[in-house]
Amino acid sequence: MKQGETRDKTSSGDPAKGWEMIRWPFFAPAFLIALFLFLIVNPNFDSIKDTLLRQENQSLRAELKAVEDRMHRSADDLNKLIEKDDRNYRTILDTGPLPIDIRTAGSGGREKFNVSELKNHPALHQHYMVLSRLQGRLEVERQSFENLLDLLNKKLNMWSSRPAIQPISNKHLKQLHLSFGTRFHPIYKVMRAHRGLDLAARKGTPVYATGDGTVLRANTSGSYGRVIYLDHGHGYETRYAHLSSLRVAEGDSVKRGQVIGLVGNTGTSLSAHLHYEVIYRGKHLNPINFFQRDLSNSEYERLIELSAARHNALD
Repeated sequence: MKQGETRDKTSSGDPAKGWEMIRWPFFAPAFLIALFLFLIVNPNFDSIKDTLLRQENQSLRAELKAVEDRMHRSADDLNKLIEKDDRNYRTILDTGPLPIDIRTAGSGGREKFNVSELKNHPALHQHYMVLSRLQGRLEVERQSFENLLDLLNKKLNMWSSRPAIQPISNKHLKQLHLSFGTRFHPIYKVMRAHRGLDLAARKGTPVYATGDGTVLRANTSGSYGRVIYLDHGHGYETRYAHLSSLRVAEGDSVKRGQVIGLVGNTGTSLSAHLHYEVIYRGKHLNPINFFQRDLSNSEYERLIELSAARHNALD
């Protein structure tokens, strides 16, 4: 019995001690590998962080370079616009280049935050200053274009008001009498100043306003017969005499090319025609100088042909 008992104790043994003897050889290598990896990888954590920062820094540098290139392109575009402003647009509108002191007045730009915050970032500070100057110059150019637009509107109004077409169409014109100046009066038989041109046409031929304006007078005169006076502004006035019919009244606004009356033979007139005058700042000008603006070459040649025959006044 004692020998058997001894055998049983030896074979059964302590279960906890048996499991521990089996577990330790299994987990020891895993533990050693984990410890090795920890000791190797842990010192490299800072290097990974630095790598990420370097990548972010490179990305920011690329973005900054793109912004810098865009600033340079914008500055070039603005310089071209300024050159067109001074050399083209202002020349067309009969005004001089924008004074240099006005151009440079906007070069300082406007501070929107404390620039000293960028003192530790020289590149950013430099770019901010460039952008600030660019913004100032752009603001000056914006105001310049507003001025040009206002000037253009005034010029357009002046150009549309200035007498610039024939009061009678070439296709209806029978004869143009180049009678401006001192001429022999066909009725009074004396030399008199003839302050306009006579355009012969059939009675009832449409007479057109030669520029935008306002009717100063539309009534009957002893010598002019039925007559229309137009005020075009900017110092210009035109007169249309010997009409058979008036299509406008005093105070009306008219547009260039609008029919304002019909050719007639009223007043002291020898035959059906339009007596046409152009006055600038109180001085009579030869209307022939205002006929060429709306004529093609063929129309102008036709006008010369119609004016070649005779130059006697008809009134």
